[in-house]
Amino acid sequence: MSRTAPRLFVFFWLTDVAFIVYWAIVFLRLLPAEYMYQDYRDPNLVAWNLSFFPLDMLLSLTGFASLYCYRRGSERWKPIALVSLVLTFCSGLQAIAFWAFKADFDWSWWLPNLFLLIYPLFFLPELVRAASSGKKGFKPQNEAERQP
Repeated sequence: MSRTAPRLFVFFWLTDVAFIVYWAIVFLRLLPAEYMYQDYRDPNLVAWNLSFFPLDMLLSLTGFASLYCYRRGSERWKPIALVSLVLTFCSGLQAIAFWAFKADFDWSWWLPNLFLLIYPLFFLPELVRAASSGKKGFKPQNEAERQP
């Protein structure tokens, strides 16, 4: 896991900072409408986009919290990173599903969301293994769960 963490944290920094910048741009209306998604002025699509704000902020906060814990030497960084990666995957999946159902294939929106959907898959298996191998306080419920 020690070699994985530095690579993972590069992705966390890029993703988490990008979300904060993106939402600042959205709320401050810094981009002209022609650079936003199709039907940007449709109130339903604006509401759809804004519905991602809590999810995106939560995944950014957990990503930064994981970085903080790692730098302080706390093993808590692993479960927090796991949560951040799952939330990132969900954010990408929801956006891709929406654009696919809408049959809107604008690569400027698909590529960033495919990134969010795919990059966690490279780190999740190792974090899940790390989380499941350190079952402190785990009590087997039956004989089949006991390990020799």
